[in-house]
Amino acid sequence: MSAKVLSGTELAKKIKNELKVTVEDLKKNGVHPCLAVVIVGNDPASRIYVNLKKNDCAEIGIESQEYALDESTTEEELLALIHKLNNDPKISAILVQSPVPKHIDEDRVILAINPEKDADCFHPVNVGKLMIGKPEFLPCTPAGVMELLEENGIDVAGKECVVVGRSNIVGKPQAIMLLSKNGTVTVCHSRTKNLEEVCKRADILVAAVGRAEIIKGSFVKPGAVVIDVGVSKTAEDKLVGDVDFAAVSEIASAVTKVTGGVGPMTRAVLMKNTVKAAKLQANKG
Repeated sequence: MSAKVLSGTELAKKIKNELKVTVEDLKKNGVHPCLAVVIVGNDPASRIYVNLKKNDCAEIGIESQEYALDESTTEEELLALIHKLNNDPKISAILVQSPVPKHIDEDRVILAINPEKDADCFHPVNVGKLMIGKPEFLPCTPAGVMELLEENGIDVAGKECVVVGRSNIVGKPQAIMLLSKNGTVTVCHSRTKNLEEVCKRADILVAAVGRAEIIKGSFVKPGAVVIDVGVSKTAEDKLVGDVDFAAVSEIASAVTKVTGGVGPMTRAVLMKNTVKAAKLQANKG
């Protein structure tokens, strides 16, 4: 059996085309969505991600403003910038590219962003709303995974769902979102005993731990759906995911690739959050 490859690229394109129409309508009514992207330091991967996000904005018609700060920027200087963006009515949404330099407390940065402009859905207020089933915004990567499942007719209700990884960015919110669709959810982590056995129970397996090819073919139940969120580099500088794609694609019914899988969906949901923030602020005003 060869698994169906779920394309995030195709679905992200569809979402962006829909958003383009929405943004055109908003602009006719005097609402101009704008995403402020803050990057601190010179991390090469962060620079690539920021450029991709700016390209997405341009494609859809969302204005983007970049604030590229030096590595030596202090925490107080960064917080002052966030305060300024919070109070700027032209800015719909704010994104501070992670990671920030080690001398800056990322939790303080997240708390400083106005929850109404929280493009990443990292603020505790937005996480809390997600937890009780009344989200304003959706965390980008987990929501992208859910859209991929829905687009491909994969019903979560009643399924055994296993999430490998318990990060605040992916693992925990992914578990909540699968639960909200009536999945039976298990979250695995570094202390999980018999990881292989737990994974093998899954009808839907989401790997989001950031360890190269940790999910082998033996971890996967025949016919399972496997979503690969992790990205790592091997010693040979090869980009791989958490899933051994070659082995797993022979066992699963559907699987994502590292490139063209979850990544484009993460950015598509970011764009949706930005547009929603602009709408909410316009209605409030």
